Amino acid sequence: QVHLVESGGGLVQAGGSLGLSCAASGNIFSITAMGWYRQAPGQQRELVASITNSGYTAYADSVKGRFTISRNNAKNTVYLFMDSLKPEDTAVYYCAAHRARLFGVPITLVDYWGQGTQVTVSS
Repeated sequence: QVHLVESGGGLVQAGGSLGLSCAASGNIFSITAMGWYRQAPGQQRELVASITNSGYTAYADSVKGRFTISRNNAKNTVYLFMDSLKPEDTAVYYCAAHRARLFGVPITLVDYWGQGTQVTVSS
């Protein structure tokens, strides 16, 4: 089992920045990739960024150039720095961990999830 604990999030004005962090514990050696998903009201959960153990990163087109994912392997922590935030970035953001790369994996098959943290961008 892997336990994910998120922190960060909150309310920010459009154009502002915000950071999220996700600390993993437990059987972390089983994990190949970690990432951040988001889910807005009435919408499906979508992957916005992921990073593998080797540092390979991938981003959704909607956040490319604005969001940066990084990780500190010594702390088993993944970060998401969000810049130039837009109202449409408002969502609950979830940390995830998986045994393989995340992009292309159906939501229902992702191995581990955090509890979610709210990000609200006001216009």
